[in-house]
Amino acid sequence: MAKQSPVSESSAHLDLVDALPVVAESTTSRVLVTNDVMRIVQFTFDAGEMLTEHTSPRAVAVQLVSGRMRFTVDGTEHAMGDGDIIYLAPGASHALVAETACRMTLVMVDVLT
Repeated sequence: MAKQSPVSESSAHLDLVDALPVVAESTTSRVLVTNDVMRIVQFTFDAGEMLTEHTSPRAVAVQLVSGRMRFTVDGTEHAMGDGDIIYLAPGASHALVAETACRMTLVMVDVLT
């Protein structure tokens, strides 16, 4: 897991395809950035892998870097392909099923109140 870093500290995360390969019959993840306002996580999914329905108290942006998946938000299913992005409002229920091997980046942002 990435160590907590100050918001004022820049970082680079390179060669992720090699560092986080798709593993057969698995879902894998790596926390890239975590600080007081943001968390960035990269996931890989083999075909058929899924995340069951859940919610997050944070605002979330999901970008499918490569592959195809079905991503459900508040009961509405979206067919995602390379480069597609979905925004999740805080508390939105969501789930996914990878149709092919996939690489996805998730950005969670704390909501200012």
